[in-house]
Amino acid sequence: MTTNQRVHIRLVRPGDETQILDLIRELAEYERLAHEVSATPALLSEHLFGEDAVAGALLAEFDGQAVGFALYFRNFSTFLGRPGLYLEDLFVRAPYRGRGIGRALLGQVADLARERGYGRMEWSVLDWNQPAIDFYRSLGAEAMSEWTVYRLSEHGRVPRLPPPSAPRYR
Repeated sequence: MTTNQRVHIRLVRPGDETQILDLIRELAEYERLAHEVSATPALLSEHLFGEDAVAGALLAEFDGQAVGFALYFRNFSTFLGRPGLYLEDLFVRAPYRGRGIGRALLGQVADLARERGYGRMEWSVLDWNQPAIDFYRSLGAEAMSEWTVYRLSEHGRVPRLPPPSAPRYR
C-alpha cells in the first residue's frame, strides 16, 4: 500500500504499538482530550493483534517516519443486513498535512471496506474541527446531522446501569 516514493501506507504490525500510541496522544492533544487517553502499548497489542483482535489500523510513513494513522473496526447495519466499517481515528501530524496523506489513509480504509463487501463506512468528527469537516465534505462524505452520538463510559469501562424503576400500573 504505497502512495508515492516518500509516503508509504501499511497495515500496522506487532512492534508498532508505541508509534501508534504516540500518534494517539498527539491526536488527543489536538482534540483537547489528552486527559482521556488511558491506552497503553499492551492494550493496543491485545486489541490490534491478539487472539480476539477487535480493530485494525494503518500507519502512514513519510521517508520511513510514522506521520499518521487510521484506526478502524467492524460494525453492523441492521437495515443493510451487512457489516460496515467504523473509522475511529484518522490523524496526520501537523507538518505533514496538505500532502495527501490523510486522503491516502482514508482511501486505503475505504478500499478495505469495499474489498470486504461492507455496506458502508462511518466516522465522527468534532463539530469545531472545521478543517476536518471541510476535508470530508471535499471527498463527498455526508454529515449525518439527524443523529446524535451517545456514550456510556466511566473511567474507561462501561458502567453498570441503574436498576429499572418499579413498573407503573394504570
